[in-house]
Amino acid sequence: MYDSIVNDDKPLRILVYSDDRNTRATVLDALGPTPHPDLPRFEYTECATEPAVIARLDDGDVDLAILDGEATPTGGMGIARQIKDEIFNGPPVIVLIGRAQDAWLATWSRAEAAVAHPIDSFRLAEVVFDVLSTSRQPS
Repeated sequence: MYDSIVNDDKPLRILVYSDDRNTRATVLDALGPTPHPDLPRFEYTECATEPAVIARLDDGDVDLAILDGEATPTGGMGIARQIKDEIFNGPPVIVLIGRAQDAWLATWSRAEAAVAHPIDSFRLAEVVFDVLSTSRQPS
């Protein structure tokens, strides 16, 4: 089922966006270089501004974007929606939401998944695995 992931020696490129460096560090610490044995290692790009996110996504080599919905001045949910509207074959998106009750907002953003603050490393790794497994399935 996950052969396309397991046999791929190329690292996965993960974009992590938040205006808060502590939030970015929490995500990187929670996932580490290999959050699941069935995934290749991760290479991270950290972005603190919306223009940096868009510039990086325009390069077309991001496998997953993790966006902080609580970031200011541009929240991750707005960026997620922009990705879905404007970037052809954009990467799957996970948004970090302020509380579990805000999951309906993540639906508006068209993100593939949402994870609530405070970030639980096991939950984040599980969601990342699920999203990447689904997005990398052979057609």
